[in-house]
Amino acid sequence: MSAKPEFSIDRSGGETRMRLGGSWTLDAGADMERSSERLVGAAAGGQAAVIDIGGVERMDTGGAWLIDRARTTLETAGVSSSIVNARPDQAILLQEAGWRAFDAPKKSSGLSLVDMLVDLGESVANAGGDFVAGVAFLGASVVGLGRAFAHPLRFRFTSLVYHLESFGLRSVPIILLINFLVGCIVAQQGIFQLRYFGAEAFAVDLIGILILRELGVLLTSIMIAGRSGSAITAEIGSMKMREEIDALTVMGLSPMDVLVIPRLIALIIAMPLLTFLADMAAIFGGMLVSWIYAGLGPEAFLTRLQNAIAMNTFLVGLIKAPFMALVIALVGAMEGMRVEGSAESLGRQVTASVVKAIFMVIVVDGLFAMFFATIEY
Repeated sequence: MSAKPEFSIDRSGGETRMRLGGSWTLDAGADMERSSERLVGAAAGGQAAVIDIGGVERMDTGGAWLIDRARTTLETAGVSSSIVNARPDQAILLQEAGWRAFDAPKKSSGLSLVDMLVDLGESVANAGGDFVAGVAFLGASVVGLGRAFAHPLRFRFTSLVYHLESFGLRSVPIILLINFLVGCIVAQQGIFQLRYFGAEAFAVDLIGILILRELGVLLTSIMIAGRSGSAITAEIGSMKMREEIDALTVMGLSPMDVLVIPRLIALIIAMPLLTFLADMAAIFGGMLVSWIYAGLGPEAFLTRLQNAIAMNTFLVGLIKAPFMALVIALVGAMEGMRVEGSAESLGRQVTASVVKAIFMVIVVDGLFAMFFATIEY
């Protein structure tokens, strides 16, 4: 068996017949590349070219790609070309691994301002497309929730409990730690800055209002977006790569009901609970620092905190939490459904999921801030 690719040429009139032999495999990559180029050169200028691969002993995807590239190059040059005498396995290989044209990268205009405006326009168009897709996905989720409430016996409670543990219980340590540290930092900076005015005690008001209304729910949402939102995208995306979602559809099951709705409900339930724990951890951290830096004991701290906040201050953060959870779950699931068949696509969509979820969390928080300020709540 020949270890190298080889070919012979017969010319008859305007037709060039090239008989290939040997092994057209990646083991002889350099020789195979040169032989492919010689095939093109030998038939250039003729009217027709026939590539006879009946004598090829072995051929892999690399060989099929180069042989088909030679045929396509000749066709492009105006030479009528064909591949003949291919065995069934070779024909399949040529069809599946044959040469394909690739889209050329967009050429830069050379003007940085024009390129910047083009990128800006593409970003706006993509943002508009994401908004439309998000609204459509939200509508599909509402329909799925309606089916879950209409037919509770069909709902997957086991999946709900599993995701409650994953999104809620397993997130507690990192949520408590992060918010405890942030509460300490807010208290320390508040005491140091208010000390110039002799108003260290007002740091308690700062801690209570800022943590309960904004920081507790915002930090929790950002952490959940990075932890659970990315997990939702990765899980659904890997199922999309392995065609498991297509299998669910073939089996007559709705991917929305099986994959999205349990995760969505679990996150909506878990987020207010995590927000409450985050608030308590941050206030405890603020109380500890106030005791150390300002000499404000726990009893005095709690008394002043009780006078500084009202029930609406506490409820504002809890009201925001389910909406934050809804945004995170929808973005994570939608980006997971967009994953294609490569690991690169999975990584790209997971990154997009985290970035978009955090962005939307901040936008939603800003909208709620304006809303509550308008109604003076």
